[in-house]
Amino acid sequence: MMWLLAGLSMFGPFAIDTMFPAFPRIGTEFGVDKLMLQQTISVYLLSYALMCLVHGPVSDAVGRKPVILTGVIVFLLASVGCAMATSMPMLLAFRALQGVSAGVGMIVGRAVIRDLHAGADAQRLMSQISMIFGVAPAIAPVVGGWLLGWGDWRIIFWFLAGFAALIWMAAFIVLPESHTPSYRTPLRVGSLASSYRDILLDPPFLRLSVVAGLNFAGFFVYISSAPEFVLHHLGLGEGDFGWFFAPSIAGMVVGAFASSKLAGKVAPTQQVRYGFILATLAVVSNLLYSGLATHIALPWAVLPTFLYAGSAALIAPVLNLAVLDRFPLHRGAASSMQAFISTAGNAIVAGVVSPLVSHTPLGLALAMAAFALAARLVWMWHLHAEKKANTDRP
Repeated sequence: MMWLLAGLSMFGPFAIDTMFPAFPRIGTEFGVDKLMLQQTISVYLLSYALMCLVHGPVSDAVGRKPVILTGVIVFLLASVGCAMATSMPMLLAFRALQGVSAGVGMIVGRAVIRDLHAGADAQRLMSQISMIFGVAPAIAPVVGGWLLGWGDWRIIFWFLAGFAALIWMAAFIVLPESHTPSYRTPLRVGSLASSYRDILLDPPFLRLSVVAGLNFAGFFVYISSAPEFVLHHLGLGEGDFGWFFAPSIAGMVVGAFASSKLAGKVAPTQQVRYGFILATLAVVSNLLYSGLATHIALPWAVLPTFLYAGSAALIAPVLNLAVLDRFPLHRGAASSMQAFISTAGNAIVAGVVSPLVSHTPLGLALAMAAFALAARLVWMWHLHAEKKANTDRP
């Protein structure tokens, strides 16, 4: 079950990261520049974000398993479409269709975890899945570079289609239905709008979601800028993306492992505090190195992302569970709204922030620092607001 849910969560990073090594070849074949290539990420993320609002509520109404199986089939067909694209607009259209379906595994998978487990057990399972899931962004560009040695860039999307087929078969056989009919809520436009209105008007939910989104954005600005960072700033080749992703995701795996061990032993707020301390260390070291070095190089250039990824993995499980617990009868909708907020932010990072700051290592370091600081400030605001609310409560 743990491995299956982790595999379902891998669609997102695999759909983004495996194609990074192929950017130069796609640009050459279709005659487009770096900015247009960046839109293959932005279009994917925007459609991903919009559909985030649908996956969870539909799973609340009809069950988790049918939604997951349908989403995986759509992703498979979209990947085939990308592999057969004959123009840049056609590729962007099928990338959008990939985004429509790729989030179903992560969003509905979180609801499955919370359906089956509570408290420390839920945090432990969420962290264990994060450890497995964390390997995906590290191996995806390496797999992409390896596949390019066997064929042109289209082979990457045929690989994604095959991966989807395997996951679909595993989910069909192994995945239980965790959301029984007695707990399901009818899918009506009015009730759905009402649920989302209640969620959006819940200040703790919004603050927690924004903290999670801003904190991850500090890492995602590097992920979305990986082609520029690896190929130009580090001067490596299209098969060398692992030099950036492997240390970064190793940090995420270590952080998730620590979160799993801390579950039930350390207060969740204290764990988040540890995460922000680690993030501060990453940001300061990154600013100093990027600002002082005349030319960045391994391993120092990737050490800050290793630390920052570890901090994100410490913080994320606590925030994700806190968000779901705000609405126990509408966990699917809550998971969807949180994913929408986070993914919409990532789309802006990929389409707007990354092109603006990725020209220099210092620009990337400043962007990471800004996102980390903003996340910390919103978290402090949340703690103050919760303390005041508890004091005022009779």
